[in-house]
Amino acid sequence: MPNESRPMTDTIEMIHEDALPGEENKLQPQPEFMPRYPGSGRLAGKVAIVTGADSGIGRAVAILFAREGADVAIAYLCEHQDAAKTQQLVEKEGVRSLVFAGDLGDRAVCDDLIERAIGAFGRLDILVNNAGEQHPDKNIEDITEEQLKRTFQTNIFSMFHMVQAAMPHLKEGASIINCTSVTMYKGSKELLDYSSTKGAITAFTRSLSENLIEKGIRVNAVAPGPIWTPLNPFGGATKEKLEHFGESTPMGRPGQPNEVAPSFLFLACDDASYMSGQVLHPNGGMVVGS
Repeated sequence: MPNESRPMTDTIEMIHEDALPGEENKLQPQPEFMPRYPGSGRLAGKVAIVTGADSGIGRAVAILFAREGADVAIAYLCEHQDAAKTQQLVEKEGVRSLVFAGDLGDRAVCDDLIERAIGAFGRLDILVNNAGEQHPDKNIEDITEEQLKRTFQTNIFSMFHMVQAAMPHLKEGASIINCTSVTMYKGSKELLDYSSTKGAITAFTRSLSENLIEKGIRVNAVAPGPIWTPLNPFGGATKEKLEHFGESTPMGRPGQPNEVAPSFLFLACDDASYMSGQVLHPNGGMVVGS
């Protein structure tokens, strides 16, 4: 099975003081990422790229796609131990995998990822743009220019880069799924730059859908609520916020990655053949504008 990893350069430059992207293997309690039901072959013969797939929602999506029969390219920044675990779980489902480390805010890295995935699998059917980062700040004055650029580069520029690189290989019937957030709809007073990128992602999703629909390529998004992943604990969230994380939802708890992954699966497979430009909301019962 293909098992390639692009060596990281300038890794320290990309890691912020808040320890992003964060290691899931150090997170307690451990998130629930395994699928809850047997596969039914809904992605048999397909090839998917999932960004940010070393941990959290991306890991859960990669494993669920594998269980449904897809070969999966696992793209991540630099958490090699987590990525190796994801690869092990993906291959345990009986499919092929590829691991790829690199900063997707760089267009050349995205080109390299697509080239390696096509070289390994020969095709591309599903692109999941899930990689992201966040940095809480109580005051807008505290957001540095470097942080602002970095958050947009990771969260939205990477999606443009990935789609541009993937387009020559996406055929009629292909699916692109972007990860936005409930913060796009409700706002978040301490996540100004992050929430802004999520608004851009939703607009990008709807506009790209209009742009590609005549090619038979569907573009949708998923807007998770508070999900227990490394993003918050390693993204600078305070101890107090973590102690009450997710309690504000109608369900009174945070969601688990394997409660979000099925939304990505639905949008990736033929069950959603009449859906494009839409956003699904696994958010614990919060009612927001679509």
